[in-house]
Amino acid sequence: MGRVLVLYDSRTGNTKKMAQLVAEGAKRVEGTEVRLLHVDEASKEDVLWCHGLAVGTPTNMGIVSWKIKRFFDDTIGDLWGQIDGKIGCAFSSSGGWGGGNEVACLSVLYMLINYGFLVFGLTDYTGKKFTLHYGAVVAGEPRSQEEKEACLRLGERLAQYVAVLYEGRRELIDHIRNFGGKFPW
Repeated sequence: MGRVLVLYDSRTGNTKKMAQLVAEGAKRVEGTEVRLLHVDEASKEDVLWCHGLAVGTPTNMGIVSWKIKRFFDDTIGDLWGQIDGKIGCAFSSSGGWGGGNEVACLSVLYMLINYGFLVFGLTDYTGKKFTLHYGAVVAGEPRSQEEKEACLRLGERLAQYVAVLYEGRRELIDHIRNFGGKFPW
């Protein structure tokens, strides 16, 4: 069974709503066990448990929240070199478009890369001019169908990659390829 951890920080509840959608998307892949945890509740054992990790952060001055940074520095710092090969992705909510969401996602991806995670973005479009190359991003809470679908798709893709890499479910490869790059309009 593939194991996905959706880890998030949220000050206003917007990133939490995204995290819930990412977790729901991961559950679309049969046989995936999902944990949804606020960063204050998570431990290094949760990171050791998972095969795939989706990290969500509110955009804080264009980068990750201090709680997410502290988690990587202090909570799992001693796991460096022990969690290589897990799969990771990012999502972020900001106060408005142009608020730095993609930079915040890149910051998360950089942290994951430093721990040896295999990270990804998506070529998928969930609406006209709406894609998630660096992760799912929204301004405020996810309201529109394309914003919600971006979060769902991110979680689903993470669970698919976990199923392929950790469970050998190669039949999902064609399903993954059939999503990528398609315009839904």
